[in-house]
Amino acid sequence: MRLALGTSLALLAIAGTAQAQSAVTLYGIVDDGFNWTSNSGGHNLYNLSSGVMQASRWGLKGREELGGGLAALFAIENGFDLNNGSLAQKNRGSTQGLMFGRQAYVGLSSAYGTVSIGRQYDSVVDYVGPFESGTQWAGYIGAHPGDLDNLNNAYRVNNAIKFASKQYYGFTFGGVYSLGGVAGAVSRNQLWSLGAGYANGPLTLGVGYLNARNPNVGFFGDNGASTPPTASANFISSPVYSGYASARTYQVVAAGAAYAFGPATLGATYSNAQFKNLGDTVNSGPNPRGYTGNANFNNVEVNFKYQLTPALVLGAAFDYTKGGDVDSATGNVPGAKYYQGALGADYFLSKRTDVYLIGVYQKASGIDSTGTAAVAAINNLTPSTSDRQSTVRVGIRHKF
Repeated sequence: MRLALGTSLALLAIAGTAQAQSAVTLYGIVDDGFNWTSNSGGHNLYNLSSGVMQASRWGLKGREELGGGLAALFAIENGFDLNNGSLAQKNRGSTQGLMFGRQAYVGLSSAYGTVSIGRQYDSVVDYVGPFESGTQWAGYIGAHPGDLDNLNNAYRVNNAIKFASKQYYGFTFGGVYSLGGVAGAVSRNQLWSLGAGYANGPLTLGVGYLNARNPNVGFFGDNGASTPPTASANFISSPVYSGYASARTYQVVAAGAAYAFGPATLGATYSNAQFKNLGDTVNSGPNPRGYTGNANFNNVEVNFKYQLTPALVLGAAFDYTKGGDVDSATGNVPGAKYYQGALGADYFLSKRTDVYLIGVYQKASGIDSTGTAAVAAINNLTPSTSDRQSTVRVGIRHKF
């Protein structure tokens, strides 16, 4: 009897220790609201949409202390559409949804940093993305045209090995390498990315670099597919850069900064996105315009955020995008320009629930990647049939 009692107490003690050393957390966001969009493919559009301020999602994340400063961790995160219940992330060119299309990884953490493997974010998203107004208060409609620099995380990285450092005197750094997974062609569809950040009092800084080989297939196209799609299809929907699907390499160099003074924060981002070595129709994508050489975009955003009261945040942003000239089968084609302004207000009813209002206006000029007069194309909306487009969003968000 004494032996049985002692054994039971020992097992309870072990179970209690194990429980204290490991934890799994369920979390999520539900975001929905009403939208009005001018000239959505030629008509005004009134609709409900899910996940504008932040994508609707649920996830599980866990951590187990292994001793000696080492810990195992994981995260699986599902995105969904609140209005019809469908999966939010889909394989490009397919209706098949991804169960954990937002993130899915496992890794180890130590005193030096974290190494993880799976479906993850690139370093431009991690270190520069937080400075963009779209990731703060403007939602994906406030992202740069077509999210051409991926600061708003429109695309994720499959088959990724990732390192993220601990903080050293305000500095952090990291990198990502994604295997292309093509037999006999190590560099095809591969991706690598580097980034660094600095935070000291009111000042925060971030820089990032992204390099994706055969981007139409491996980055824009292969959104979770076990077998990469072929290069015969174009998996880029935005006319801002859909004409450059034949690029052999997609490269982004980006930087961001923010400075807080009292209740106000002034921020800025700069990015240069290049579609390099156009004309690779065998491994990358179609090229109906006969583009050659490189196509590049320079983007500058300036944003402002003001904490008017503990519950109310106001925001304003201006974004300018300039596309460079590109050579085609019929001669040199001048690039397009996009001017975009955004205003927002976010009111917190509690720590977990808020209501918000966002307005975005965009004007385009020049010739876009399709070789025709540029049309306004607010991110993730149906492009306009003219050079102007506006959208207004009223939404509610709840976090759990």
